[in-house]
Amino acid sequence: MEMRILGVPGLIPVTILTIWSISLSSGFITWIAVRLPLEGEVAAPGAPWPLPQQWNTSSRQMTIDPAFNFVFASNLTDCDVLDGAFERYGRWIQLDSAARPHDNLTRVERIDVRVANAAGCTAFPSIDDDESYSLTITGSSTAVLNSPTVWGALRGLETFSQLIYLSDDKKYLINFTSIVDFPRFSYRGLMIDTARHYYPLNTIIRILDAMSWDKLNVLRWHIVDDQSFPYESTTYPNLSFHGAYSAYHVYSQENVTRVIAEARLRGIRVIPEFDAPGHTWSWGKAFPVLLTPCWGNGTQGGPHVPNYPKHGPQEILNPILESTYAFMEGLYEEIVQKFPDDYVHLGMEEVYYACWESNPNISQWMAANNLTHIKQVEAYYIMRLFNITSRLQRPIKRIIWQEPVDNNLAVPKVDTLVEMWKDVTNGASANTTWQEYTLATAQKGYNMILSAPWYLNFISYGQDWKNYYQVEPTNFTANVTLQALLKGGEACVWSEYIDSSNFLSVVWPRASAVAERLWSSRAVTDVNTAQYRLDQQRCRMIRRGVPAKPILNGYCGDYEWDVRPE
Repeated sequence: MEMRILGVPGLIPVTILTIWSISLSSGFITWIAVRLPLEGEVAAPGAPWPLPQQWNTSSRQMTIDPAFNFVFASNLTDCDVLDGAFERYGRWIQLDSAARPHDNLTRVERIDVRVANAAGCTAFPSIDDDESYSLTITGSSTAVLNSPTVWGALRGLETFSQLIYLSDDKKYLINFTSIVDFPRFSYRGLMIDTARHYYPLNTIIRILDAMSWDKLNVLRWHIVDDQSFPYESTTYPNLSFHGAYSAYHVYSQENVTRVIAEARLRGIRVIPEFDAPGHTWSWGKAFPVLLTPCWGNGTQGGPHVPNYPKHGPQEILNPILESTYAFMEGLYEEIVQKFPDDYVHLGMEEVYYACWESNPNISQWMAANNLTHIKQVEAYYIMRLFNITSRLQRPIKRIIWQEPVDNNLAVPKVDTLVEMWKDVTNGASANTTWQEYTLATAQKGYNMILSAPWYLNFISYGQDWKNYYQVEPTNFTANVTLQALLKGGEACVWSEYIDSSNFLSVVWPRASAVAERLWSSRAVTDVNTAQYRLDQQRCRMIRRGVPAKPILNGYCGDYEWDVRPE
């Protein structure tokens, strides 16, 4: 059997004569019907996901004894990021309590993790981090993992763990391997929505684990919305006291600290979103003055009179009151002290104008300030909030949804990422595609992240992961300068119909498809071949305690979800 280097195009293929001398057992998928055989190249056992940029593998095998005789070592000392990783991977590479090392093969007895820069041991990950690594397993008893940073070391440890597999007679095996790897995009995120449904802390930590297995590096936390305000603010404690579903459905300061800490140990950034000026109904439960009173029948029909479905009795922040901006400054001073990332998501999407337009006080304010269109009110709010976030004790960089740029408002380009979310496939646009929106934003000179084609809360029967996998995020233009403005993307999971009971199985392994698209080479596009590696990744998740749903008929070796020993 011949194998070749996979990954970056343009490399000279290296051909290795390989013969599988031992019968191997792993999960595998099978056809829908016998007359419909599966296409693609079946992956060898121990195939990594996402696919590395350069992966040179051989059928020459070694063995390993992860339960009793394996050492994780590093040139760094007192590094909690690596110490935590060694503990986790020490558990995760133990694939079966009955498995044993092979008696007739050389053992890999340790992995030496060599990190050039120890800064990550005392810092948080950032968008500019180098996550590259190299990994060699070539006959020595020591596997060698090199990386410039601890964050790259984490990615390499995950790949190392995926290379380990079992033979049919439950012997640990790992193949001679040489890998050089790095991400294609620096921003690879997953958005969770904890306002529509509350996710317990344990669920969020399991989400972080699964993200790390896919090398995703941003947890985008849409933490509050119209429905509830579960964040416990120290500056405005009544926000959660009145705005959360209940006292139980609150993320305490300790909870938030724990999420940030657990994410850091996995090389994952936490970027909160406090969406405004829309999506703020829950804020008004504690501070009614924040919301704009809506008038249901002109000046004769209000204030606080709904006109369904255009607007409720009150909604959307009141942009003409100085008290609104004083409140926002106090809240954001707290946010930037609590969340260490350079970026905060400011929201700014779905600013429905109907309530503002119905309010005569806003009309009078517009006339007094020589404003002739309601979009100028939105622009005023944006200007004020950007000014606030620029003068905080720790000034921040911002992410916003795309609408202000669509509306040609004066949004500063410096330190701003625009999230492209609108597309015909997710119902946010009637006939304009995400490619058209993204090109228009790029032509205006904005840096961007893409989420439009990756709304995982839309569920369909069948292999919908292929739709996410086949998205090429730079296919909005052939202009490489404009393509370079795209810094990555994220899968979004809105929680109208998802909570902790089904989140993990709804999202995985569909999120894995997005993860490979954002990590691996653009040349990696064969969805039929990818399905075999994805099946292995799904079975790894099952083994590690995440109920990832199947991608097709088949099974996971001699283990399945919720199967317990007799």
